[in-house]
Amino acid sequence: MAVADLKRPQTGRAAQAQNANAQRRKKPTGPQKAAILFLCLGEKRGSALMQKLDMEDIQTITRAMSSLGTIDSKIVEEVLTDFTDAMANGGGVVGSFSVAENLLRSLLPADQVDGVLKDIRGPLKEKDLWARFSSLSENVIANYLKGEHEQTVAAILSNMKSDVVAKVLPLLGEDKMADVIERMIRMEAVPHHMMQQIEETLQRDIINAGAQPTAAEMHQKMADLFNKLDRGAFDAIAPGLEARMPDSFGAIKQKMFTFEDLAKMDAMDLAKIMRGVPGNTLPVALRGAPEEVRDVFLGALPGRSRDMLEEEMNTMGAVRGRDVREAQALLLDYARQLADEDVIRLPIDDEDEMY
Repeated sequence: MAVADLKRPQTGRAAQAQNANAQRRKKPTGPQKAAILFLCLGEKRGSALMQKLDMEDIQTITRAMSSLGTIDSKIVEEVLTDFTDAMANGGGVVGSFSVAENLLRSLLPADQVDGVLKDIRGPLKEKDLWARFSSLSENVIANYLKGEHEQTVAAILSNMKSDVVAKVLPLLGEDKMADVIERMIRMEAVPHHMMQQIEETLQRDIINAGAQPTAAEMHQKMADLFNKLDRGAFDAIAPGLEARMPDSFGAIKQKMFTFEDLAKMDAMDLAKIMRGVPGNTLPVALRGAPEEVRDVFLGALPGRSRDMLEEEMNTMGAVRGRDVREAQALLLDYARQLADEDVIRLPIDDEDEMY
């Protein structure tokens, strides 16, 4: 071959091969990879996916797509391989019930979609059902189960958390508890149709139970309300309630937690409450408290802190009743907050532990 031939530009098959090799060596950019993926999806699916992008991304991918030209099959394969590898190594996609429903409705008739979703939705509802039933108080669950056959009770309790079951079983009575436990030990798989019937009954009864609070729950709700009610207003209505409904009002009063109840607390817990309230809340609250309650508060403090509190109370002068009630309410709220955080125990917390 002459020297001139070496310098002459290559044409035909040699030029095509050289261009193909150059194209393979050149790595596609991110937008170009996205454009290749869209081309692989086809016009229908690609356009549907494109509609989910914002305008800026659409313009970027469109520009890349318009300048791609002919893409070698090996580059297409590399882009698809990179994409699948990314999905397999953490670059996953997000699936949900709504996404699945939308996908099905684009592929199947409505009646078929409803049938498929019913089968999928069923287990989800069952989990929610047992969680809601287990969240009821153990007394409500036990009262409901007392009217059921022991085998049904065993099937129900077998689907509940053990800590809930441990509280419910003793409330069924010794004989029924022993029978139910024995059935739970011997229990085999419950037939699907029987379990479905149990779940349908629970679903109906849970809704009714949720709409109708028990007497104990209503008493607690009223006790919480009276705790926050102005003391003067409560003292005004209390005698009438005592006369008209002595049993119910007495049960409510037992659940109430008043400022005077703080004096029944452990000295260390009471000191934690006093240290946590701001400003002059404590001296104002104690100025309006009965002397015996005030003495309990002072006795829970070390000598120097007690002396400083007494001095502050003696030098502050007269205080209004409204200010006293607000200060005492702040102490009560802070005590409940600490109890919720398991920092202290309120005296009403110990009632169930007394024998």
